[in-house]
Amino acid sequence: MDLKEVYENARAKMKGCHVCPECNGKACIGMIPGFGGLRTARSFMRNVEALKEYGLIMRSMAGVEEPDTSCVILGKKLSMPVLIAPVGGIVLNAKVEGDPAEVEQAYDEAVTQGAMDAGTLAFTGDSGAAYMYASGIESCKKRPGYVIPTIKPREDDKIIEKAKLAESSGAPAVASDIDAATLINMRIFGQPVGPKSAASIHKIAASVNIPFIVKGIMSAEEAVACADAGAQGIVVSNHGGRILDGMAGTADVLPEIAAAVKGRLTIFVDGGVRHGEDVLKMLALGADAVLIGRPAAVAAIGGGAEGVKLLLDTLRQELSDAMMITGTKRLDCVNSNVLKKL
Repeated sequence: MDLKEVYENARAKMKGCHVCPECNGKACIGMIPGFGGLRTARSFMRNVEALKEYGLIMRSMAGVEEPDTSCVILGKKLSMPVLIAPVGGIVLNAKVEGDPAEVEQAYDEAVTQGAMDAGTLAFTGDSGAAYMYASGIESCKKRPGYVIPTIKPREDDKIIEKAKLAESSGAPAVASDIDAATLINMRIFGQPVGPKSAASIHKIAASVNIPFIVKGIMSAEEAVACADAGAQGIVVSNHGGRILDGMAGTADVLPEIAAAVKGRLTIFVDGGVRHGEDVLKMLALGADAVLIGRPAAVAAIGGGAEGVKLLLDTLRQELSDAMMITGTKRLDCVNSNVLKKL
């Protein structure tokens, strides 16, 4: 199996994604439910555009022959700073055929097994139907230490209940995508979600003995608030451009967020990362690791765990090549000197 075959298989199965040659949001404008961006999809497209506005600087005379792509995230050594982003509601969003609960479980099995085989971690998703979070928990139990369940911004006590379930299931951390407060899919299921305060973050983080990660941070102010409240990680994310139109891209805001909280917590980022070069750019802008969403979903649906591992292995090799040609021996050597704003 190669990635071309994976994409062909996914294209035949998915009606909520066109599996475009370039995943940039232009062909799936307004496809929600689906994998598109909200309304005009400007937020989705800005994620991609913002990364393209940076170019890498070649330093091929630096003598870096075998770059080290490994890193330590949340105390765990990984083969690369690339993790799978949480995606839920596969039948609803990908629009593949089958029993919804069975499709969800197969998807979570694919991304978690594929990530583990590639030497990294996977976040799993949540949505309005109970089986969506339960599916990720089942995969977590099978692969303790490799799965980070993610909870929608429900009432604090409900998040705590689900977070403790993740902890007891062997999760190395648990997350909440607080930017889903206005998500259309949750309204479809009639599930109450809403904004979270610093007090809520503190209450949830203090309730579990594993790191709590806040996904959906787009300002230095809120990044500092998360650090002050006891969160051990944030995900710089605009929810793939699916919750508000006309937003800044994640690469637009990442540098100021990193300047405010680098070293205080783990900084993850998603949005528009498609190749290993993009990973290096995000690291140079201040991230500790990146999350891959739509490409991972396509790989899982088109190739199962093997497809996910193939995608991740490809990204790791691309990252290694980018590090070699920019003279970057190790990830702790990455800095903004490898970038130029175009």
